[in-house]
Amino acid sequence: MIIPIAHEDQRGRRWPYVTIAIIALNVVVFLFTHSKMEAEQHQAAQVQFHILALSARYPDLQLPPEATDMVEVFKREHARLYLTLEVPHRRPYDDWDAHLLSGNWTDTILQAQLVTLTTQLEQFHHNSLAWNYAFHPYHPTALSYISANFLHGGWLHLIFNMWFLWLAGTVLEDAWGRIVYPIFYLVCGMLALAFHAGIFRGSFVPVVGASGAIAGLMGGFLARFPKTKIQLAWLFLFRFYKFSVPAYIILPLWLVIQVFWGAMSGAEGGVAYWAHVGGFAFGAVIAVLLRVTGIEQSMDQAIEAKVSWTADAPIVRATELLGENQAGAAVATLQQHVKDKADSIDGHMMLLKAQERNSDTVGQKETLANLCRLSVSEGDLDTAWNYYEQFKTVGGDRLPRGVWLELCRHLERNQNWERAAIEYERFAEKNSTERASVPALVAAARICLGKLHRAPDAERFYQAAAASPLPHLDLQAEIEEGLKKCAATARAPGTYGADR
Repeated sequence: MIIPIAHEDQRGRRWPYVTIAIIALNVVVFLFTHSKMEAEQHQAAQVQFHILALSARYPDLQLPPEATDMVEVFKREHARLYLTLEVPHRRPYDDWDAHLLSGNWTDTILQAQLVTLTTQLEQFHHNSLAWNYAFHPYHPTALSYISANFLHGGWLHLIFNMWFLWLAGTVLEDAWGRIVYPIFYLVCGMLALAFHAGIFRGSFVPVVGASGAIAGLMGGFLARFPKTKIQLAWLFLFRFYKFSVPAYIILPLWLVIQVFWGAMSGAEGGVAYWAHVGGFAFGAVIAVLLRVTGIEQSMDQAIEAKVSWTADAPIVRATELLGENQAGAAVATLQQHVKDKADSIDGHMMLLKAQERNSDTVGQKETLANLCRLSVSEGDLDTAWNYYEQFKTVGGDRLPRGVWLELCRHLERNQNWERAAIEYERFAEKNSTERASVPALVAAARICLGKLHRAPDAERFYQAAAASPLPHLDLQAEIEEGLKKCAATARAPGTYGADR
């Protein structure tokens, strides 16, 4: 299973109070509605089936208007399924259905059953949370286009939705502000439900959950931050392996998967895949419209005006220059600022943004190296690693030794053995004339032998460390012991280098 855990634009200018409020509202609503809705949906499905079965068995029976509408929609959208209910010798679904199929019902019993079912249906429509607030494609209400986005079918449904909301929503709230962002969220949710209803007009399966609205946020994220690296975790054999993928790759791939499963399953599949697809598409389109109409820029300037009192004057000036599409002037302003304040993370982040706008790859490499250094000094190693990934993407070759080694150790602490070995090897190669290259080779050898079980690679690293002209007496014993273990592994039957 692969899940997103972070992205490199996670930091915002303000606390994401709207996103927090939406999450809190979803959790509170879930706690107060979940158990009641589960019971109601079971009862409703039973009543609906009994009415359908009764109408199929006695087609001339006069049903009340609401029941008649329901039966007509079902007959139109699920004609083949309804035909199976008309078969007189079909297999009964429950005791009530068995009694119906027995054919022993008199007019009096039939009338009594009709009254009972009609009363149950009216009570359900009048009192039920599931009927009044979930979204029913065959009978949608104006309120349900909004309320269904705050109902969830289970704990996992809620938790995953809220996590995706946090990842995508916080950065969009920071970009669009606390008025445009919640409107965007609700509109995407409503359009996603409408899209689902357009495909499954006669579905009797109620739709609940924020998935459509959150898919809209993901579409907006792709349109707004296509190059942002999203950090993913792959759970395999009870271990998490972390890696980063740009939004323009992973989000379209997610959309393709939703389209595939939507095509493979119907409305009764349990997941509203087409609501995801519709929400994503509408979200991306609306995000583009926000940009081309200038609404996004206006919101960004309004936010900067509110938070600029906490920022240094050069950063505020650079923000204004970027808003005026003067990226070159913004770069010059920020370069002077970080020269005067070398430890300003905000200054370096804004400088990176300006350099990206100005297509200044050389400048980006230097700024990303500084952001790696500053993040490591703050102990934020996950962020430092994300900056390092960007650093390599733009052609960065080597970091300061202390920063690079700390990132290697970070990978090792997180049990990312493969990547740790690669980075230790790269570090040793790029710093071959420095004493630090020897312990890096030994670390790579230790990981290859003990964690990756690749004795040939371990032996190669140990031999390179042993052959180094740089002083390494303190590591000599460990190197010799490692070479002995590699030799023993080579002699063991079934291992590399064994006689055949």
